[in-house]
Amino acid sequence: VCCLEFDRKDIEMNKLVATTLESKIHVFDMKTQHSEKGFASVVEKAHDSTVWLGRHLPQNRDIFMTCGGSGSYYLWKYNYPEQRFKTQTDKTVVGVAGSLTLLQNIGLSSQPASAFDWSLDKLGLACTSAFDQTVRVLITTKLSTV
Repeated sequence: VCCLEFDRKDIEMNKLVATTLESKIHVFDMKTQHSEKGFASVVEKAHDSTVWLGRHLPQNRDIFMTCGGSGSYYLWKYNYPEQRFKTQTDKTVVGVAGSLTLLQNIGLSSQPASAFDWSLDKLGLACTSAFDQTVRVLITTKLSTV
């Protein structure tokens, strides 16, 4: 596990994004925990390298950016299922995972990303750095229509 981030810091737990060395993203729905199966999750293989970071958009907790070891940046949207939990035959409740949609991807560097952060004030404005010793300011448009 390289990075863990809850979707928002100012509310009760909802979703947790975990990025890993195996080029995978795990999104856990923290709403319902089953005693044996744990939390519902969706796993997506992304990037062709380690996924170092995952950062949620502060203005929309269903959208997040992941940053890969190859200098790639992927913008994702989490889609909730029709029902977030279901009752099994033994009357226990188990969570149902949603799905991920890749909205956009871009390669910005030949080196891994070392940091990424969204602006709290301006929708789509972000800053990132990479091991190629650069700092980049990013503008992502049309986020309010997603």
